[in-house]
Amino acid sequence: MKLTTPMQITAADSDARTISGRIVAFNEHANASTGKVVFARGSIQPQDVFLNLEHDNTRRIGKSIAMSVNDKEMTATFKIANTTAGTDALTEAMEGLRDGFSIELAVDNYEMQKDGTMKVINGQLTAVALVTEPAVRSARVQEVAASEDSETETVTETTNPNEGDKMDNTTEPVAPAVEPVAAPEVAPVQASRPAYYTAPRSPIVDKVSYLEHYLRASVLHDEDSRQYVKAADNTTSTAPGMIPTPQSTQVINALANADRGTIDGISRETLVAEGMTFELPRVTAVPTVLPIDENDPVTESSLSATFLSVSVQPFKGRAISTVELIDRSRPEYLTALLQNLEFAYAKETDEYALAAMQAAVTSVTAQAANSATGFLGYTSKAAANVYGASLGFARSLIVSPTQWGNIMGYNDNGAPLYNAAQPSNAAGNVRGDSLRGVVSPGLNLYVSRSFGNAGTTTADGDSSMVVVNPDSYTWYESPRFTLRSNINSDGTIDILYYGYGALAAKVPNGAQFNNLP
Repeated sequence: MKLTTPMQITAADSDARTISGRIVAFNEHANASTGKVVFARGSIQPQDVFLNLEHDNTRRIGKSIAMSVNDKEMTATFKIANTTAGTDALTEAMEGLRDGFSIELAVDNYEMQKDGTMKVINGQLTAVALVTEPAVRSARVQEVAASEDSETETVTETTNPNEGDKMDNTTEPVAPAVEPVAAPEVAPVQASRPAYYTAPRSPIVDKVSYLEHYLRASVLHDEDSRQYVKAADNTTSTAPGMIPTPQSTQVINALANADRGTIDGISRETLVAEGMTFELPRVTAVPTVLPIDENDPVTESSLSATFLSVSVQPFKGRAISTVELIDRSRPEYLTALLQNLEFAYAKETDEYALAAMQAAVTSVTAQAANSATGFLGYTSKAAANVYGASLGFARSLIVSPTQWGNIMGYNDNGAPLYNAAQPSNAAGNVRGDSLRGVVSPGLNLYVSRSFGNAGTTTADGDSSMVVVNPDSYTWYESPRFTLRSNINSDGTIDILYYGYGALAAKVPNGAQFNNLP
């Protein structure tokens, strides 16, 4: 897991081009990229890292030259590069425009506290960034004084003798004085002019002119034509190894995405922080009110409830990489890797939610829906059944991609039954990229690829549509975590992506599947 937590710069000395400050505060709550976080004492150890600008590892402006740690905090001093970006960073720190530190941490071990705060037990410092928004406002810049380099600046003394291999400029060693020796006289040499070469203008500009000069060269032995043909042959087809093949950073992926139509069509809540099961109270009997005449006894009644037990399901994905691939690849590799783990997580959780819904439902709406009339009949009956079972209105219709294609073609006396809502357009206009919309009789439509996968059933429309009261089913989900294990002995790196989810079927028949084509 990668955490970024901002801290404030406490000191800077630009004569030596250094910036110092607290980068970690132990046992104090802070805001990280994953939410609330607290670092246990001794959870991070000092090590040499680069100083980046705003967490962009392609914009390095310095690196650490000293770190110290005690029971309360970790402080660091960074040598700033003598570059335009480094000088700008010193100026921004002096003006208070960019005066915060933010660490980047690979978390190896942590604990989740009851209030949702992540307590880091052990982690590896990977980088520090100079940022504009610190989390701790109490620590301020104490000293910044930018020094300008002259045209011929010579450094004769360094504050730290160990800084020479980091970023400091030191003087060249001075050779001992040597008596001048007269050189023998030689004739003056005229400075040679540089040679410039220009390719002759070729008359070969198309296939016809190429054929003409090829015949002249091979039949008439025309030397000029032979040179023209030879030059024309030296193209990308005859010398492809000399032409580099650029690679775009755009990744083509037609195998996965983050769509979760089933989960989007029901209600959602945050999962509790502990336990692999949790319980929800569910009313089983309610008090009664009856017409009672004067002096007649009132019938006794009471409110009764049981607890619905909901199981928590872990979802995990593991990707194996190598140190060479991490070190030598572009940053887009890790971005694509984590993105595809996210896509796989979305697919699996959506299939799990749909299968759990189907397992909970005890009745279906038997209505053929392979036409506009049949579709209207099914949705109307299912909506009424959902209300009768849950005393709540059906507001969602979740369908398979095949049924989505069918519904886009349905109309009632020329009026489309499907009004697309994503992307937004005029009512009644249907587009092939409208995964969300409103269908008659007023249901919000969601398209899910999960039908027919991972325990769900579908066959020519069987259980390929479901009308849902979103309040009858709730998806509970935890934050998702990315963990990188230590480097293995064979040079591989395990990257684990995981989270927890649970589906609560609060009112099982608050959803009605279609079981006929």
